[in-house]
Amino acid sequence: MPLPEDFVLQLKQNNPIESVMASYVRLNRSSRDYVCLCPFHSEKSPSCHVNVAGQYFHCFGCGAGGDVITFIMKAENLEYIEAVRFLAERAGMSMPEDAKNNDFSRLKARILEINRMAARYFNHVLMKEPYGEKGRLYFSSRKLSVKTITKYGLGYAPDDWRRLTDHLKSQGCREDEIVAANLARQSQKGGVYDSFRDRVMFPIIDLRGNVIAFGGRIIDGEGPKYLNSSDTPVFKKSRNLFSLNFAKRSEERRLILAEGYMDVIAVNQAGFENVVATLGTALTPEQARLMSQYADEVIIAYDSDGPGQAATQKAINLLGEAGIKTKIIKMEGAKDPDEFIKKFGALRFKQLLDNSDGAINFQLAKCKNDLDIESDTGRVEYLKRCVNVLAAINSPVERSVYVSKVAKEQGISREALDAQINSVIRKKINSGRKQEWTDIRTFSDKRRADPQAAAFPKEYRAERGIIAYLTIHPDDLEYVADRLPADFFATDFNKKLYKKLISGMRISSDFNILSLQSEFSADEMGKITDILSEARQIDINRSAAEDYITTLRNSHEKRASASPAAALSDDEFLKRLNRLKNEK
Repeated sequence: MPLPEDFVLQLKQNNPIESVMASYVRLNRSSRDYVCLCPFHSEKSPSCHVNVAGQYFHCFGCGAGGDVITFIMKAENLEYIEAVRFLAERAGMSMPEDAKNNDFSRLKARILEINRMAARYFNHVLMKEPYGEKGRLYFSSRKLSVKTITKYGLGYAPDDWRRLTDHLKSQGCREDEIVAANLARQSQKGGVYDSFRDRVMFPIIDLRGNVIAFGGRIIDGEGPKYLNSSDTPVFKKSRNLFSLNFAKRSEERRLILAEGYMDVIAVNQAGFENVVATLGTALTPEQARLMSQYADEVIIAYDSDGPGQAATQKAINLLGEAGIKTKIIKMEGAKDPDEFIKKFGALRFKQLLDNSDGAINFQLAKCKNDLDIESDTGRVEYLKRCVNVLAAINSPVERSVYVSKVAKEQGISREALDAQINSVIRKKINSGRKQEWTDIRTFSDKRRADPQAAAFPKEYRAERGIIAYLTIHPDDLEYVADRLPADFFATDFNKKLYKKLISGMRISSDFNILSLQSEFSADEMGKITDILSEARQIDINRSAAEDYITTLRNSHEKRASASPAAALSDDEFLKRLNRLKNEK
């Protein structure tokens, strides 16, 4: 059942899109509106526009767009009703009773409830049960206090095939719900068994305090060292960070990025609240953009071994793309933060953080890898690598400092090094501009990539023009609707949108096309805002509308008279099109 119109209107009024988006991205004023780096794809130049008057956003790079509800759906990975509930809580509004009757929302709520019960069970086993002794000994060996264990809700999964499942069933949970939460798995014989067995357990908690998943570390025996929950309706590992629920409380606009759960917990126990880690995977662009909401600077504290250093380089690149300043700590005498703190203490670790080096020095040092710097060829190759690193520095002042350092170190002319760097920068600027245009063209191509839009390009443009015209000139509704029935549209998406627009405008003179977000997906809302954004850039007057109407009427008559193909479905149309191609 749709939500009451007045409730949705009040919800949007209480959640201005510019205010909500400012919690996720840095908005820059552009005339009456705002621009920002798109939170849904990596970019260095802002292509996401926030229309304040229309209360919608649109990215010209990836095509994302919609109103504040659509934004929250994409930013928080929520369904429509859940996004509405999120915004209602933000505004202190009560949800209508009808909104609670949603199957998918009920499943997600149920999984969160089951996760909470599982976390309590694992913690109870660890702290109270005799068979939790193995877990207690492990955490004791890692020097974790009871306070820290309680803070993180740590636990132990018994070495048993069904103990958790049987416990949850005794609490009223169904086996299919437990499997949906990824706490149990279906065997080939149809039975169900626990996903986590004989492991110390780390609950993963989101920013709203929900237990959304688990990580389990094996203590001994066979199997992967860490086992993490697979993606579920409440969890996407690429979009969450371990301990961000604690790190967000820090007053510093700085985060420490560690490699694993134990590193994070050890650093946090030592008094550093602003520490996070990824969830069993390398850093992702989504996680980097998430970190940019809470930090201007990230200190990478990965292991000092080979894989740790490779992960550091990848993280530097992703964090840089998200606009975050990056530093690297160099640990000597320890392979990771946990070991360093145990050996040298929290004060020395703080000194390590305060004296952490910039990503540039880390990258310049890596330029020497596998090279004989004493040889001429090795030295030339080293300088070539340095030029690429230095050319990537955006700040001219910062670049100048490092250019001087490299020139002095290698005993070469500062002018010669500058000339090489400037040449690379010019090429990158030109390449970047081309890439930005390519991204925009790629999106433009994507929106026309469906078979119908490709088959009816003139009709497709005319349909978009008519829809845009009605949003600008609602008084011409009946004039357009009388002359252009929806069946005259050639493409299904535009036809559906046109029908909804006509119906809504007839019901209310204040109808807003963006109020259709409950009937279209988040990706489809991007297509709608693309039409609105395009309408702002071109003058669609009555004369243009007449041309669009004529185009669609003529096309409809031709399709109707040419053959029965006009009545074909999309699949039948494609089959016929392919058959005709093969016959040629």
